[in-house]
Amino acid sequence: MHRTVRVSVDAMIEDLRTLVEVESPSRDTEALTTSAKTVAAVIESRLGGQAVLVGSEAGPHVHWSGGGDPRVLVLGHHDTVFPLGTLDRRPFRVEGGHATGPGVFDMLGGLVQAIHGLATLDDRSGVEILVTADEEVGSRSSRALLEERALACGAVLVLEGSADGGALKTGRKGCGTFEVSVRGRASHAGLEPAAGVNALIEAAHQVLDIAALGRPEAGTTVTPTVASAGTLDNVVPAEATVVVDVRVESAAERERVESAFAALAPHLPEARIAVTGSVSRPPMPESASAELFALAQRLAPGIEGRAVGGASDGNFTAALGVPTLDGLGAVGGGAHADHEYLVVDTMAERANLVAGLVRAIRGA
Repeated sequence: MHRTVRVSVDAMIEDLRTLVEVESPSRDTEALTTSAKTVAAVIESRLGGQAVLVGSEAGPHVHWSGGGDPRVLVLGHHDTVFPLGTLDRRPFRVEGGHATGPGVFDMLGGLVQAIHGLATLDDRSGVEILVTADEEVGSRSSRALLEERALACGAVLVLEGSADGGALKTGRKGCGTFEVSVRGRASHAGLEPAAGVNALIEAAHQVLDIAALGRPEAGTTVTPTVASAGTLDNVVPAEATVVVDVRVESAAERERVESAFAALAPHLPEARIAVTGSVSRPPMPESASAELFALAQRLAPGIEGRAVGGASDGNFTAALGVPTLDGLGAVGGGAHADHEYLVVDTMAERANLVAGLVRAIRGA
């Protein structure tokens, strides 16, 4: 059993309110700048030192170090999926044991818990916190930085929300988005339909080919999610697009699916297709979390681990061979949805778990 220290849930709730009430939608650099400054202020008020804002085209990332040789990276993000104005419709509230409001579960609650957990440590050397600004939209501006700090520290604790029932996330699928663009030729749908090349019909063929790439038995899902075509109801469509979500459990499946997309060919004479995209987040195998999950089980007997379909920045750090444990953040649910919530009674327990893991990693 690990040493449990007292943390103030009331103080965590107030810090959570502070973060939630500064809206931080991805790609809104002005809002994210305000959010980053707020995150930095909370970190400094609880942990001391200086939280540095690292500028990027996506908005500022926040980096804090407890000094000394880096040993463990606490990784999170402050961007959320909700547009400005969501707070007016869904303000921060604490009722019936749940905290609600945009971003409480994904993942502002996890940030607050981690900060308060680390505040219980008399010695914070070797600990770094990195809170990025673009995780929800692919981490393009933060990937190099988070990979650099993960390699420097040698262990990563990811503060994404828990899996169902508070389980930690011990594995994640790799994921990516593909877009298939179809070009045909327009013509009058009534006077001379045969003179056109119908991009919508070609797109329909492609959707069936693409859907057939899934291998559920191997954990691979290939799901067409968005399609668009046409301009007017009496015009043979000259262009169409199909957007596809892909999830894979292994590097071999990643290679197979990417090769299959590259090999897609048109069915209609004179139709042309172009494919962009990739499996941009590699799979996080359960082997990457095994060592840290064993520590967590010793610290919190009975805690469960689960492999999940969603991806996080932990996918990137695990792919580097850095031990990575995910799902250490809030216990709750409803990520990206209006019913998003955090279970207040679990906040102190999770804060203590983060602190215990840091102690254990530094003592290893």
